[in-house]
Amino acid sequence: MPCLILPTLAVAHSVRAAAQTYGEDLMPAYGSQVVDLADSELQGYVEGLIADAREETARPLGHVPSTHLWWVDGHEFLGRVHIRHRLTPFLLESGGHLGYHVVPPWRRLGHATAMLGAALPIARAMAMDRLLITCDTTNVASQKVIEANGGVLEDERGGKLRYWVPTG
Repeated sequence: MPCLILPTLAVAHSVRAAAQTYGEDLMPAYGSQVVDLADSELQGYVEGLIADAREETARPLGHVPSTHLWWVDGHEFLGRVHIRHRLTPFLLESGGHLGYHVVPPWRRLGHATAMLGAALPIARAMAMDRLLITCDTTNVASQKVIEANGGVLEDERGGKLRYWVPTG
């Protein structure tokens, strides 16, 4: 049964395999940053994702601390959730608190709805009462996922729908 976990070396091989097959479909942390890593480098990759949640971790300008969670079935990587700990002006307009992604062969099976639902109590435990989640106006699948998890549409800005989702 699929569940959300913190990144782990046991699943990192599957993340790399997904990147090698679907790299262009994945965000850089799950595509280009991992696709060519040797086995000996995967532990550092995992540690970097976990460290991204700490305030003191160095990160690119404009990036905020983020918790990375993997949606897995055993050691098989099915997708990921990325919870940003706070909003910057850019994230308030178009990025939001949370992003999610399902690896292509696992789409349209209910995984996105389930993993977003599983992420909400985690965000609540991080003292986040509600999350801003955005999606393209043309992404009907994401609209349905967000709404199935209690998302309330606030508005549309620059081709992005902005939803607020309660965490509790």
